[in-house]
Amino acid sequence: MTKDKGNQMRSFWSEPFLWIHLAGLAALPLTLEMVALGLATGELLLPVWLELLVVAVIGIAPVLWMQLTRPFDIFSLLIVALKPDRLTESQRRLLSLFDRKTNPLLTIVAAGFMVWVLWQIYSIAPLAAGVVPWTVQWRIAGLVLAGIGFLASHLFLQVPLSVVQVLLTSEAEWAATQPYPVEKIPEKFTVPGFRVKQILPAIATESSSAESSPEQMD
Repeated sequence: MTKDKGNQMRSFWSEPFLWIHLAGLAALPLTLEMVALGLATGELLLPVWLELLVVAVIGIAPVLWMQLTRPFDIFSLLIVALKPDRLTESQRRLLSLFDRKTNPLLTIVAAGFMVWVLWQIYSIAPLAAGVVPWTVQWRIAGLVLAGIGFLASHLFLQVPLSVVQVLLTSEAEWAATQPYPVEKIPEKFTVPGFRVKQILPAIATESSSAESSPEQMD
C-alpha cells in the first residue's frame, strides 16, 4: 500500500510534456554549433566587444525576461500550445509548481553561464571558418545566425532547468499544490504560438488526464 501511495504522489512524473522539454537539452549542442558557424562567417565587422554584445543581447535578454516575469508554458510544442481551458487539473497543478519553484537566482546564473559559453565559442570561432557550409561571407548575416542560435541555446537551457526544479518537488509538496487558475494562465505565463485543443495523441496524455485530485479519490 505504501508503494502504491508513493507512485500516486509521484504520478506527475508521467506527464509527457515534462520529459519532452527536458529532452530539449539534447538540442543544445546543435544550436551552439549554429552559433559557432555564424561567428565564423565573414571577417570581423565590429569591435569584438560589440559583436559579443549584439549576440548576447539577442540570445539572453528575451529568454531571461520571459523566465523572470512570465515563465514559459511547457504545455506547448513548436508553434502550438494547449488552450488554458484544455489543461487537466494535474497540468494546472504543475503550472503552480513552475510559478513557485523556478528560482530567479538560478535563472540569472544560467544566463551568466551562457554568456561565458558564448565567449568560449567566440574565441574558437576562427577554427570553424574552414568548415562553414556556405560561400556567402556576409558578417551581418553571420551575426544574425549566431544570435538566433544563441537565443535557441539559451531557451533550451532555461526551460529544462525549470523542469528539473519541478521534478525535484517532494511528494508532500505535490499533494498540497493547488491547480493554477485557468483565467490567470495567459497573464502569468508565456503561452507561445497558436492555441489548440490537443497536441499529443490521447494515448500519450491518458495518464495525466485520468489523474484524480485527492478530494475526488476520497
